[in-house]
Amino acid sequence: MAATVVNGQQPPPDKDHTAIAAQPRPATGSRSGASRAATGDRAVGGRATGAARAARASGSTTKGDAVKGEVATTGGSGRRSEAARLAVLNATDDLLVEVGFEGLTIEGIAAAAGVAKQTIYRWWKSKVDILFDNLVLDAATGLAWPAETPADPADLRAYLHRFAAFLGAAPAGKVLQALLGHAQLDARTAELLHEGFLDALRARDVAHTRACLGGATGEYGADEAAVLLDALLAPLYHRALVLRRPLDPAFVDALLDQHLPG
Repeated sequence: MAATVVNGQQPPPDKDHTAIAAQPRPATGSRSGASRAATGDRAVGGRATGAARAARASGSTTKGDAVKGEVATTGGSGRRSEAARLAVLNATDDLLVEVGFEGLTIEGIAAAAGVAKQTIYRWWKSKVDILFDNLVLDAATGLAWPAETPADPADLRAYLHRFAAFLGAAPAGKVLQALLGHAQLDARTAELLHEGFLDALRARDVAHTRACLGGATGEYGADEAAVLLDALLAPLYHRALVLRRPLDPAFVDALLDQHLPG
């Protein structure tokens, strides 16, 4: 599946994800603090497409580098370990789309990835941890803003369209939906999702929303930007998670027209 495209252009990797990575997050699985720091720049993003997977495997992108974690790839065993990690990540989000969260098991992931269960448990405690790592990896591109320093309402409009495409259609958005649902029942998942991803994502988006509407000149406050952002995003979550209806561009445009100044 192709990555989200806005106005005919491929979104750039999010320049803000390094700042988001600096936020503390709970440990996922048995990886060391150094390993988590190595994966931390995967903070906001979209689906790992076939092209992205090839880039990951070749190590030609920062996303590919981010997945490596503690595994050195200079030797043969390191390359095999990295290939196994990538196979697990890719198999997990593919299986989630096919069988859903309840049907997703470590056994199924291991079989689809062609690795032993023990190999998976070396790096992750549970399927939640694998899904979370996929989410923060893929979000770096899928939830990137259209400009490094957005300063125009058009940038906010473009981002909301990108967010809707990510949440409603991208497999990485299905990962987010699954984790949001599970977080309602599991405190650890809620902590992981909020402290490791959602809180930093919101802080970034509030700041950018304010900048798009004149915040740099003091004409639009942070509290106003937060209220507006909630008014724009809440219907997307409601439509995707509760109504189970598509987040089509016409719906997003109507929402934007209702809330943004003409």
